Amino acid sequence: MLAKTGKEDGDEMMHSLWVKKEDLAQSEWHEADMPALADGQILLAVEKYALTANNITYAVVGDGFGYWNFFPTGDDQWGIVPVWGFASVVASENADIAVGERIYGYLPMASHLLVTPTNVQDGGFVDGAAHRQGLAIIYNQYHRLGQDESPLEAERAIFQPLFTTSFLIEHFMRSNDWFGAEALLMTSASSKTSLGLAMVAKNLSPKIRRIGLTSAGNKAFVEQSGLYDEVLTYDNLSAADAAKPTVSVDFAGNSQLLGAIHSHWGDNLKFSSLVGATHISERGGADALQGPKPELFFAPTAAESLMKEIGPAAFRARVDEQFSAFVAGASAYLTVERLDGRDALQTAYLAMLANEVAPSRGLMCHLN
Repeated sequence: MLAKTGKEDGDEMMHSLWVKKEDLAQSEWHEADMPALADGQILLAVEKYALTANNITYAVVGDGFGYWNFFPTGDDQWGIVPVWGFASVVASENADIAVGERIYGYLPMASHLLVTPTNVQDGGFVDGAAHRQGLAIIYNQYHRLGQDESPLEAERAIFQPLFTTSFLIEHFMRSNDWFGAEALLMTSASSKTSLGLAMVAKNLSPKIRRIGLTSAGNKAFVEQSGLYDEVLTYDNLSAADAAKPTVSVDFAGNSQLLGAIHSHWGDNLKFSSLVGATHISERGGADALQGPKPELFFAPTAAESLMKEIGPAAFRARVDEQFSAFVAGASAYLTVERLDGRDALQTAYLAMLANEVAPSRGLMCHLN
C-alpha cells in the first residue's frame, strides 16, 4: 500500500484510485510523490476522462485480458482501472514533446501518468515503457492534440473507444458477407457499443435489418436513438422473426439470454458473436446451445489485423469518418455531465459498477 508521506499541503502529490481486484466495490485513493523523469520521458496531468460501462468491463476481465498490467500499483491485490481521456504535458525530458501539449488516449483513474514516448510523429506516439511491452498496441497509442481544446471532446472520450469496437464488428460481419444473414440482433441495445454498431451497420450495410434487445426501462431511450429498425424487450424476444436468417452480437453476457436467442432462431442463427465482459466458458452452457457455437470478438486483435491490412492512417480515417457521423446524432439522446473531485469520481465509479447510471448520461470526470 502507498501511504501518505506527511508532506506539507502545498507540495503536489500524485493521486490514484485503487480497486480490489477480487472485490471491485472496494476502492481507495492513494498518494505518491511525483516521479523523477528519465531522459526521453514526459509527465502527463490527467485533465478529464469518460467513465462508462466499458471501464467496468476492463476491471471485470482485468486478469484474463491483461488490463491491470497497463497501470500497475505494485500490489498484486489492487489495480487501477483504465479509462479514456485527455491529459496535458506538465514536465518533459523529451525533445520532441513540449510542456503544455495535450494528448488523448488510454489513462489511469489518477491525477498523473509517466510515459516514455517512442515512435513520435506529428499525430501521436506510442508509450514505450518497459511494463507495457507486449500489451495490445491500440491501448499504447496516444494522439497529439496541440494545446487547444476541440469541440465534442466529451463525446470523443465517452464514445470513441467503444465506437472503434462497433466499427470493427461491422467490418468483420461485412467482410464475411454477414454469414448469409438478413438481420442483426444486438443485446444491451442501450449500450454505447451497440448504438455505435447499429449506426455503422445502418450506414455501411443498409440492407441488414437492425434489431435491438433491451430492458423495459431503456426501451424508450433506445427507440429515441433512431438507430434500430425494431426494438424489443428481453421478455418479448419471441416476437422477433425467427424465420429470417440472423446474426447476433451479445453485449449482455447473460447465459440464459444467450440460450434463449439460440433456441429462438436455431439453425437460422448464422453467427453468434460475444463481446464484452466474460470468456465463452464463463457464459455457461455454450457447447450445448442450438445453432452455431458462439465466438468471442476481441477488438484489439481485430484492430491490429485491419491496421496491418490497410495501414494505421487509413484505419483511423475510416473509423473517424463513421465516428463523426455518430457524434453528430448523439446529442439527441445523450446528456454530458461534468464531475469534479475525488469524492465525486469515486462515487461515480461505484454507481457505474452497480449498473446505476442511465444510458442517457455521459459522465466526464475531472480530477486536476
